[in-house]
Amino acid sequence: MTTLDRRDIRIYLAVHRYGSIRAASDQLGLAPSVVSRQIADLEAQLGVTLFERSSKGVRLTDAGNLVLEHARHVVEEAGFLQEQLADLRGIQQRNIRIHCGEGFLADFIRNGLAGFIADSPHVRYELLIGSTDTVVAALANGESDIGIAYNPPVTGSVRSIVSAVHPLCVVMPPGHPLADLRQVRLADCLAHPLALLPRGHGTTDLLARVASDSGLALAPQLMTTSIDALRRFVTAGLGLAFLPRASVAMDLAEGAAVVRELADLALLGATAHLMVRARRRLPASVAQLAGHLERSMASFADVAQGATPRS
Repeated sequence: MTTLDRRDIRIYLAVHRYGSIRAASDQLGLAPSVVSRQIADLEAQLGVTLFERSSKGVRLTDAGNLVLEHARHVVEEAGFLQEQLADLRGIQQRNIRIHCGEGFLADFIRNGLAGFIADSPHVRYELLIGSTDTVVAALANGESDIGIAYNPPVTGSVRSIVSAVHPLCVVMPPGHPLADLRQVRLADCLAHPLALLPRGHGTTDLLARVASDSGLALAPQLMTTSIDALRRFVTAGLGLAFLPRASVAMDLAEGAAVVRELADLALLGATAHLMVRARRRLPASVAQLAGHLERSMASFADVAQGATPRS
């Protein structure tokens, strides 16, 4: 079988990531004809069609997915080898990429990273913030080493090192009528102004599934990608938002907001996850940081103290 070289892999992964020959060529700084010819040559060498072409771009075939998994594995194993060789040469510098949901940012910095930096001054970190779908995609595509997200979809492309239950709550201003209810359900909230994150975020995707199963319609007055904007919407007295309790800990401590767990069973069982790419052999630096985050982040504290991690 033809062996994919570094150039093959770089171009192949770019075409998959950006969804078209032209977009990939722009990112790579190559002419579209060069990228197209490289993919065509690779298909000829392998004897299979890797991409289905259309006016909207390209999409992987079944054979293309097999080659994609192989290409990612080659890149990851190369990184693993480079770190081992660097250790033998006495080079300590490491780079770790983390993709994190915004709601975990304070916990990651204060409890996770703060306790790791002092003991690992040779490590550099790239921290990106994104939705649940973005975090999972970054791990699956080999663009991040560690991901932290809320209620990610079940997929064979990533694995959870640890998860912990974080029920989805309704966040409301002090004195809101719902605060007087003994049980609050999603249906109770829909008569009030709502602020939501877009689809692709774990909270909204979960709410949408529960609403659909119950024959309810979500009609937010504010859609935003910012959790800080959700918090401000609530503390300004404008309406309700839906977040795990930990995401509004500061507002609760200051008395600026009130939370009530939603009684809908699917919302009570929502979980936070610390994840890596499935079937990846982790470099020592990544494994050490992941283990530290599992033990030190408040989001996973209950699990670290005795609950069973997910595999």
